Amino acid sequence: MSIYLLVDFGSTYTKILAVDVSNEVILGRAQAPTTIDTDVTIGLNRALSELVDTCGLDLRQVEGKYASSSAAGGLKMAAIGLVPELTLEAARRACLGAGAKVVCSYGFEIDSDIVREIEAARCDIILLCGGTDGGDKRVITHNARMLAHSEIACPILVAGNRVVSDAVRDTLERHGKKVYRTSNVLPSLDMVEVEPAQALIREIFIAHITHAKGLDKAADFIGGPIIPTPKATLQAATLLAQGTVEEPGIGSLLVVEVGGATTNIHSVADQSPVTPQTVIRGLPESPVKRTVEGDLGIRYNAPTIYDFIGRDAFLARLRDLYPALDDPSGDDQRFDPDEHIEYLSKNVGHVPTTELGLNADIVLAESAASIAVERHAGTVRQEFSVVGEILVQHGKNLLEVENLIGTGGIFRYGLRPERILSSALFNPEKPWSLKPRNPKTLIDRMYMLYGIGLLAEHFPAPALRIAKKYLTETDLGS
Repeated sequence: MSIYLLVDFGSTYTKILAVDVSNEVILGRAQAPTTIDTDVTIGLNRALSELVDTCGLDLRQVEGKYASSSAAGGLKMAAIGLVPELTLEAARRACLGAGAKVVCSYGFEIDSDIVREIEAARCDIILLCGGTDGGDKRVITHNARMLAHSEIACPILVAGNRVVSDAVRDTLERHGKKVYRTSNVLPSLDMVEVEPAQALIREIFIAHITHAKGLDKAADFIGGPIIPTPKATLQAATLLAQGTVEEPGIGSLLVVEVGGATTNIHSVADQSPVTPQTVIRGLPESPVKRTVEGDLGIRYNAPTIYDFIGRDAFLARLRDLYPALDDPSGDDQRFDPDEHIEYLSKNVGHVPTTELGLNADIVLAESAASIAVERHAGTVRQEFSVVGEILVQHGKNLLEVENLIGTGGIFRYGLRPERILSSALFNPEKPWSLKPRNPKTLIDRMYMLYGIGLLAEHFPAPALRIAKKYLTETDLGS
């Protein structure tokens, strides 16, 4: 046996997977509430005790440990660029691909009001971009001066026009800012290069953020770096899709990750036009893409999702799932959806124990998934030009994605996870949204994808085979 522990310090729960890499099996899984506000190892030790009790694991046999974290809000970043559709979009992609949550983003020149917003957001890192190489120099220079005179104390990563990047760094450093510099995320209008920025973001996270979020003891237990949880999931998605030299992947895919604070969408698929004659506009799309919807967490943002749905539609969907709601003799007659949604937002660790509560979660989750995938996917519309009617595509075409995967607590513990996945599919009523049309559908019932991503860095082929073994194919008609 070759046993490894894969730990995720989540915003609500600390989760542990025990994996036998040599035999390519999952030995057990356990979780306990995350205790980041006191001592993160308290929750960790409780999860370890549960793991030992449930699967008889001998911790002395553990050969290694790897970890990810989204505790204390995860990695929070601000993105600043020039044109929103160009350098700012490239900056956002760099942040998201590194596993961050973009809490604020700004194009063009920032002013004192925006600086105050950034200060209030308490970001972990600011990514400062602007201008292609040799292009506009004025805006990034202005924005650097505004940040230099601010109260911002977090690291600032400069990844803009290389002609002025040294001067920008000097301006910030003269005012006591901690500054990092890397290559431009948008060196030219037809080239997006986010990988150097993403690598440096990860280094900054390991060097600074782990300590800032009280994860020092966790890092000591792991004996190595802790990476952002979304980065681990994205690494799992990439491994699953692309495979390794010795083990083929499963092909293009879309991962829907519904959580209490956010809904994350990960896709691994080459960009392609809807038709050979379609005109693609906007920045080139990377094969690997991640988006985070911070307004679609089914706990923290339950009221926002509820507003999107509407009270009447929410009740109609809930009755469809749970007809007993209309039973005049039942206790559920006292159910008030407004009160329930408010309760969820104020009790973000709530785990439903009744069929009514579980079905209410499904209504929230399917709406969150539908909206999040719609935002992630590209669009196509008819436009008129001098040559007549043409199709214009913006963003990523996911129509022919081969696999759709659901992961997150609700896919492991909730009712009807198939219904949530169904909401991520192409909708004929919205033909302009390029969501997957007919993919194979799989559910991560072990809640293991983060662990597969952690393992992928060290044992890619075994990690891939474990993922293939434990992902459950499902029929969306069930």
